[in-house]
Formats: sequence, C-alpha cells, structure tokens
Amino acid sequence: MMTQPDIHVLDLNFQGLKEITAVYLIVGPEGPILIETGPGSTLNTLLHQIRQRGFEPEQIKHVLVTHIHLDHAGAAGWWAQQGAQIYVHSFGARHLIAPEKLLASAQRIYGDKMDMLWGEMLPAPAEKVTEVFDNDFLDVAGLHIQALETPGHARHHHVFVIGDIAFTGDAAAARLPGWNLPDVPAPPPEFDLEVWESTLDRLLAQNFRRIYPTHFGPVDDVANYLQTVKGLVRETAVFIQAQMQAGLNRDEIVTAYENWFADRARQAGLGEEAIAHYAAANPLYMSVDGIMRYWQKKAQV
Repeated sequence: MMTQPDIHVLDLNFQGLKEITAVYLIVGPEGPILIETGPGSTLNTLLHQIRQRGFEPEQIKHVLVTHIHLDHAGAAGWWAQQGAQIYVHSFGARHLIAPEKLLASAQRIYGDKMDMLWGEMLPAPAEKVTEVFDNDFLDVAGLHIQALETPGHARHHHVFVIGDIAFTGDAAAARLPGWNLPDVPAPPPEFDLEVWESTLDRLLAQNFRRIYPTHFGPVDDVANYLQTVKGLVRETAVFIQAQMQAGLNRDEIVTAYENWFADRARQAGLGEEAIAHYAAANPLYMSVDGIMRYWQKKAQV
C-alpha cells in the first residue's frame, strides 16, 4: 500500500479573508511540490506559509496547476522564472508562456479591480512549462500523480490524483470549511452543463477517500458531496435559464441569483457573514455571466 504524502493546506488569505483560496504543499520522498500557485497578489503570503512549514521556496522544483484561472495559476510564471517546472493542461500551457490573452480576458471581467485582486502575472519560460494530457502520470519528488481531464468549469482543467485522494481545483465546485454548502463557480467563457455533469460522473467513479478543492480544504464525504454538486450544477443552470426566459436583463438576473443563493445558504444554516464569505470566494455575478453565455450559445446551435 502506498504511503500517503504529507499534505499541507496553505491559506493564501485572499483579500484578507481566511479559508477562501488554498495552495497545497505536498511533501514527497524527494521533497516538496505545490498544487496551485494562487494569484500574484498572494505570492508573499504563500512564500511565508511555505517557510512556516519548514521549507524554503527554492526547494520547490515542481508546481502543478489544475487550470489557468488567475486564482489558481496567476503566480505560475514567477515560480517558472525561479526554475520550477510547471505542469499544466495542454490547452493552457501557451497562456502561461504568453499570458497577454488570458490577462485581457480577465480584464474584461474584473476591470479596474484586476491589480487589487490578482497582482502581477509573469510569463513562464517555455522550457519550464510541461504540457499535461488526460491520464498522464507525473513522477515528481518521488510521487506518482495521475492527471484526469475534467472540463465543465474550464476546458483546460485537470484533477490530480495521488492514490485514493484528489486535488480537484474547481471541478468539484467550492465549499468553505464548516459549511455543508457547495457553490458553483461558473465564470465565462467555458461553463458547460453537460460536460461538467460528465466530469462529476468520472470523479464519482474513482471512489476517492478524500478530495481537496482549491476553495477550500479537504472534503471526506466524497460521494455524497459530488452527487450534491452534480445536482446543484444543473439546478443553478436551470434557475438562470428560467430568469432569461422570463425576460429579465443581466443585472436583474444577478439580483435574482444573489437572492436565490442567500435563501439556499440560510436554509443550510449560514449567517450573513458566511454568505458574504462565499460571495468573496466565488463572486455570484460571474456565474450568472458564465451560465448566461452557455445558454445563449446553446440557442444559436
């Protein structure tokens, strides 16, 4: 039986809020690796957290990112420039090497909040970026890690598997510690309902003992959690479709979705502070934009 590596949940304290965005420090037989980097805006926090665990940043030689969204891979170029090898979905690799298009896309979503939220994204030297494909095995730091293609949230998404645990990025949605409330992150442009449902079926079939979403921390009741997420992905998409069919405009749909989410959260026992915490982890308007785009594209087919 394979010995499980030491796994450290590093809290990036994103925007000064605890337990919203994680980076995972995994200590293998040959040293530490990272899964996710967080954004450039939290790099100093990440470096401090690594040192608190008894390691120096220069000991990190391998960095895996589940996908290239800025909260997951925004600091990947910095690590690559320090000499770490970055492992990323083949669709996303070019955007880490030349991030201009990725940044321009994010700018359209975040506007003048870009720098405050995400900080600097440096280009990764091409030779420091390894393209990863479905079912690839990565042997790094004495660890044997499988990549599973898991689109739906994003086309360029992998879940990384070590034994019977998995690091799920956003493919298993978000759930903040202390609350049994998954939340669907569906920013534009790549949310796809049916594809995400297939991804969740694939994850359910793996019978993982524990998963680690990037937002935030371990989940042990894996099968029930993933089934709940699968139902919620469809429920969320159908709710937004119904608002569109009722003739509401985008801003009205955002308000309706915020109220729907708040009602669901209160039923799960969350207070107003916890609801705000969720909204900071996964801004609700982004999911409205992503899901509206999905239904508009479907209508054009």
